[in-house]
Amino acid sequence: MHDESDKYLLGIAAFGIGAFLGAGVALLLAPKSGAETRNFIRGSIGRAKDEMHDRTCQAKATLDAAVERGKQAYDSSKSMGREALETGKEAMRGVQDKVRHM
Repeated sequence: MHDESDKYLLGIAAFGIGAFLGAGVALLLAPKSGAETRNFIRGSIGRAKDEMHDRTCQAKATLDAAVERGKQAYDSSKSMGREALETGKEAMRGVQDKVRHM
């Protein structure tokens, strides 16, 4: 579970760093006017924000699915434990009945 979440977080961080570095390099190399540069920055930040939102949603969905699988496994184990306990109780009652009739 943690490995998938760690991969998503690493991906989000790498994307954010890459977006900001790319924007910085573009500012240094592109001979654009101030208005064009501001529009470019706004667009880059908007795209980065959208990408981070999408990745966060994916990470949340993955985490929610893992939590649900964990709950199902717990409920299944709990049910099997109860069944084993009842089987043991019945076996013990049978032994006690045999002992009493001796």
